[in-house]
Amino acid sequence: MAFFTTDIESPLSTFEIAVTPPPAVAARLDRAPVSLPENKSSPDKKPAARRRAPTRADHPLKGIALILLSTVFLGTSDVTSKYLSGTLPSVEIAWIRFVVFALIMVPAMLPASPLYALRTERLGLQLMRGAALLGSSLLFISGLRYLPIAEASSTSFVSPLFVTALSIIFLSERVGLRRWIATAVGLMGVLIILRPGTSAFHVAAFFPILSALCWALTLVMTRIMSGCEHVITTMTYSSIAGVVILSALVPFASVTPTPHDIFFGIVIGLASTLGQWIVVLAFRYGDASVLAPFSYTQLLVVSVLGFFVFGEVPDAWTVIGAAFIVLSGLYTAHRERVRRSQMAVTAAEPAPNA
Repeated sequence: MAFFTTDIESPLSTFEIAVTPPPAVAARLDRAPVSLPENKSSPDKKPAARRRAPTRADHPLKGIALILLSTVFLGTSDVTSKYLSGTLPSVEIAWIRFVVFALIMVPAMLPASPLYALRTERLGLQLMRGAALLGSSLLFISGLRYLPIAEASSTSFVSPLFVTALSIIFLSERVGLRRWIATAVGLMGVLIILRPGTSAFHVAAFFPILSALCWALTLVMTRIMSGCEHVITTMTYSSIAGVVILSALVPFASVTPTPHDIFFGIVIGLASTLGQWIVVLAFRYGDASVLAPFSYTQLLVVSVLGFFVFGEVPDAWTVIGAAFIVLSGLYTAHRERVRRSQMAVTAAEPAPNA
């Protein structure tokens, strides 16, 4: 527990602050600028110049587009991870991925660099996000060793259900019955693809499910920090947390990698880093419960890549399930636009006692 003890607010306090506003106010926070605290240490000195974190904006379509783009890179990372799982342990694959991730973020770790980004007001939350991201990656790669790529990916797509539930608790987002139904339809599509009784219900299928829970926690924490923390700060701390934790684990499950393994490990690191960066950007523009269903698109990406790399051909059930998933996401976005419009009309109406 001392790992998260710092001179800033505790993670619990951070969550309490995040959910303090009433639901109607919280739903409009995306349009409100978020100011950073002023330096009041000395009245005779001007506050030190500091970069301001970009404020959140209400552009759900832009957020959706970024999420769709991220699935291409994340899908590439997942397929390459499955390819390497035949020769390397899961811990080592994840370690190579996070080492590449950290090397990319080195300029943000150097105090003399103009990109220095280790200043944060939410250190505990940053480190927890990094640990959750690592957990998601390691658990999913562990599942890929035993499950077909499409089935493993399908199982992991229970994450939007977790996000929908967690966003109510931690983000004060209001999720109506219709959005719950749309989420259920998406999950029905996942079940159609999995077809209970197939190899997806191998004991290893629990790995992608737990991975999905960790990913949902990552997304929710990203959303909490998106208006007051720089993207580069979030990415830097995620890379540090991953490398530190995995460096302690990899000596117990290490196989000497070949140049071939190292090359594809670098591909995993580059693709996953870029995909994560785009995800962080996406959450500046839309609610977690709106963007999450579009992560289902990654199933289509891995199905196509699985065909070219492993010779796996998606069957009719996969196509039908994917249709359910896409329709679910589109309807969720439609309901969000309707809700936003209704809130704008309500806010413009005068109070009855005015």
